[in-house]
Amino acid sequence: MGLKPKHPSESYTLMTQVVLPNDTNPLGNLMGGRLLQWMDIAASVAASRHSNRVCVTVGVDHVEFHAPIKLGSVVLIEAKVTRAFNTSMEVKINVYIEDVLTGKRIRSNEAYYTFVAVDQLGRPIPVNPIEPQSEEEKKEYENALKRRELRLLLSGRMKPEETKFFQLIEKG
Repeated sequence: MGLKPKHPSESYTLMTQVVLPNDTNPLGNLMGGRLLQWMDIAASVAASRHSNRVCVTVGVDHVEFHAPIKLGSVVLIEAKVTRAFNTSMEVKINVYIEDVLTGKRIRSNEAYYTFVAVDQLGRPIPVNPIEPQSEEEKKEYENALKRRELRLLLSGRMKPEETKFFQLIEKG
């Protein structure tokens, strides 16, 4: 019996943080490592919501820093599962700086994290497939496979001829 597909929106997570002095570097900006920690927490919650399991981080990809985050800033971290494979899930994270006086939000960071759901003994366990709804979710879903293949190629765990991209080129 297969697992029931879930919509990406079922994993949506929004985490809010305030940048305090202990979170900053000597320039008064949020330290990158602290932000990555916050992003990991939000992504973990999204993965756990999708799988209804404890999930562990297995990779962090494509972290982009668009704007510094200053002391006192309100930080919004959005996370959502973009695709589920057998036991792993890709989670997209968007980070925004919010001006609480105006409500204006500026996107400061984005990243893709990979999580694996595990059982009580820490062994990987199958997760529900994703059923994207919106056009954006469908695009993220398709691109997740490309990102996964690239990760596997770069790690040496996949050969170029095993990728969907290579197979498409071969068909001409």
